[in-house]
Amino acid sequence: MPTFTSYDGTELAYHVCGDPAAATAPDLICLPGGPMRDTAYLGDLGGLAASAGRRLILLDPRGTGASAIPADPATYRCDRQVEDVEALRLHLGLERIDLLAHSAGANLAVLYAARRPERVGRLALITPSVMATGIEISGELRLETARLRKDEPWFPEAYAALEAIVAGEATPENWTAATPFFHGRWDEAARRLADDSDGHKNHEAGAVFGSEGAYDPAALRAALARFDRPVLVLAGDSDLQSPLPVMTEFSGLFPQARLAIQPGAGHFPWLDDAPAFTATTGRFLAG
Repeated sequence: MPTFTSYDGTELAYHVCGDPAAATAPDLICLPGGPMRDTAYLGDLGGLAASAGRRLILLDPRGTGASAIPADPATYRCDRQVEDVEALRLHLGLERIDLLAHSAGANLAVLYAARRPERVGRLALITPSVMATGIEISGELRLETARLRKDEPWFPEAYAALEAIVAGEATPENWTAATPFFHGRWDEAARRLADDSDGHKNHEAGAVFGSEGAYDPAALRAALARFDRPVLVLAGDSDLQSPLPVMTEFSGLFPQARLAIQPGAGHFPWLDDAPAFTATTGRFLAG
């Protein structure tokens, strides 16, 4: 397992996916969501390495997967992990990096782009969290998006659980019952991913990730308005975590963003339709 040492001496690990002999473009650094979930759930992103002619460099955030637990838990905060991404860039010897981030990992990606815009080539944000930008997602918008699935056999139980979550009355059982809404297809692959998720997340770190001081939305928005590199915002048309009206607003923060909507996809679009996901993302990465 390749490792490198970050700014504070923490040893971080990354996974390499793809044949270097077959790569026709620079490495793609991939940041997972969670927040603070290791990269195992990303797999090979539906075959993106082969489709895009890239090696995927999948970073296990500090305290997750094969990466070490830091001496200072405060370094789990999102803005303090920006230098982990920079340390990885230096370790790989890349002048610029193309960066892909999923879900909560998009917060880290946009903070890196704002702090070091000259080091970013292309930025792919997959069903991104918008927390760092201060954009709010109402409970009603989540419920409205969920109602698109009203004909699914699991809908009644899942929707009742989601209503409890939106009302602030969630139980662990509610979160379990609402899980199908996160997937465009509630099939065996989706069930395996859901069943396997808890053991791959550092919950202590996740509580610190977006804690007080992590984000300055006004400053970030101003920096992103000056970010002149190509950006892909890829949304699933039934994703209640990243609903389409919010994805439209979010993509508008970037001067050169393209919003791509994947039909039939939830929060994990490479799992819902790998060919569609790799085609869209691969075209963007190819320029």
